[in-house]
Amino acid sequence: MTSWWFPDNTVLCNFACVSALSLLERILDGRGRWAEAVAFEAARSARILPSLIRVEEEGWLGEPLEIKEDQADAVERVRRAAFGGSASAPLQHLGEAQTLHILRHWPGYGGSLWLSDDRAACDHARRLGITTLETQDVLARGCSTHEISSTDAYKLIREMRAAGRSLSIPGDASWFLR
Repeated sequence: MTSWWFPDNTVLCNFACVSALSLLERILDGRGRWAEAVAFEAARSARILPSLIRVEEEGWLGEPLEIKEDQADAVERVRRAAFGGSASAPLQHLGEAQTLHILRHWPGYGGSLWLSDDRAACDHARRLGITTLETQDVLARGCSTHEISSTDAYKLIREMRAAGRSLSIPGDASWFLR
């Protein structure tokens, strides 16, 4: 059984802001997937981070997984109840709600990983038993597969923070070797 990795837009933007999407692609190693709302968010974010358009063009997250009409109400309930979405902002937290729905209810996606730096979304997913990884964890996986050194991972995550991204940063480079 394949363990799919579902990056959300926060993770995609973190790697895009430091021109490291190719590193993320290598770490995902063909296991990346995304919900349609996350693909839409990434396309909107490409206005600020143009390299994000490559993700869809190159197809390394596959075709965006589309929520069918008969599942839309369930996704909307989660978007509002779990993530605080409102009727006045219908796209807010839609990516998180769609991803959560896919991971919990679609055959073949159980046991998949959710990659996010949205603390509230991660906390909610963890309470439901979904394994979540933050950008620092993704970089640690990259270190374990020799895609990046721990020193370079530490430098990269600090560059992400310097670029204005909100994410956890370990105390030093040795953390990535855990």
